[in-house]
Amino acid sequence: MLDQLLDSSLALSLKTPLILIVLIALEAVLSADNAIALAAIAQGLADKQQQKNALNLGLLVAYVLRMSLILAATWVVRFWQIELLGALYLLWLVADYFLTEEDETHHRSLPFTSLWQAIPIIAVTDLAFSLDSVTTAIAIADDLWLILAGGTIGVITLRFLAELFIRWLEIFTHLEDAGFLTVGLVGLRLLIRVINPSLVPPEWLMLLLIGLVFTWGFSQRRPPTVEATETAATEPETVPLSKKD
Repeated sequence: MLDQLLDSSLALSLKTPLILIVLIALEAVLSADNAIALAAIAQGLADKQQQKNALNLGLLVAYVLRMSLILAATWVVRFWQIELLGALYLLWLVADYFLTEEDETHHRSLPFTSLWQAIPIIAVTDLAFSLDSVTTAIAIADDLWLILAGGTIGVITLRFLAELFIRWLEIFTHLEDAGFLTVGLVGLRLLIRVINPSLVPPEWLMLLLIGLVFTWGFSQRRPPTVEATETAATEPETVPLSKKD
């Protein structure tokens, strides 16, 4: 009897960190497309410091919304209307982006006149993305604290990934478009799940499609700006000192 109790407690102690690792890996993988979307949204603010502030405050609100979603998940999954709203919101975001004209730097960022316009867009976008990842997490883990821990780590990962993508958006020509294409893929998947769950594409296929879109996004670098070229041209060349004989 004691041996059985010890075996069961050992199994539980090994199972808990294993599930947590799986949840963290899942959040990291699913955060990539979310991060690039949030980075592209933050680029609607011209000032770099405002972009960081928008991500910080937007993801703080997003964290509260995501934790609320996890706590209310068993209630939320009963209402297909919530997933429909999330799908329509993501598809609207994509349409709004691609219908926006490019500026002189060939950017198509969503235009914001203030920081407080960007924050709710970032928070609600993360919530719409979370509708899919939270459902997956609940299917893997039974313990609420594990799902909350995975969600917390996911938001932290998302913050650092988004800042990294903001830098890459300035370097790669197609990356911004690729980010919003992945938003469209997630929105379509949510919409299909509402219409007919049996037609929902498997997770591996979604990851493959997102991987292909990302590959295209990183396929071409932007040409150097005029300012960067002029700066490089005006910098004095350093001549190495010859060694004395």
